[in-house]
Amino acid sequence: MKALIQDFIARLIIYDYLLIGGVVVLFIILLLLAILIRHKMRLAIFLVILAFGLLTAGSVWGYMALHHYLFQHTILLNEVKALEFTEALLIKGDLNNTSQRPFHECTITAKVYKVSHNKLIDPIYPYIPFKKNTLTMAEEILPGHSASFKLFIEPFRYAKDYNVTVKGECR
Repeated sequence: MKALIQDFIARLIIYDYLLIGGVVVLFIILLLLAILIRHKMRLAIFLVILAFGLLTAGSVWGYMALHHYLFQHTILLNEVKALEFTEALLIKGDLNNTSQRPFHECTITAKVYKVSHNKLIDPIYPYIPFKKNTLTMAEEILPGHSASFKLFIEPFRYAKDYNVTVKGECR
């Protein structure tokens, strides 16, 4: 857990620090405002709850929205094929940099979900992948350019219907 936290902090960019600083300043302002109007108890309690909600949800949502905006990309799948002589699933595709910043590292995650054609069970399956694999691309991708990737999920022995989703996180 310590390594995950250190890795997360090492990957922060200046915009992340500005976002976190802005959320903390707004949190302090809301708490000070709640202290100033402490005679109106309901409003003060609402402001305290709002401040803590902003501190937790605002930081998480802001981080995700900021990175989605700064590091926009599209993934185009060219081929998804279950190999015949090897128990593996081959996924080929292209990652296109549609942002204004160059990517130095991209992590591509592929997940495979079951499909049952049952109206009651099918909405549950997208939350429970039965196979998953991750690929890290360390090459630089300039804005407007793309990079090809090939990902194997093995062992893959599933013979029924399945769906594949591929997501990427770039920096």
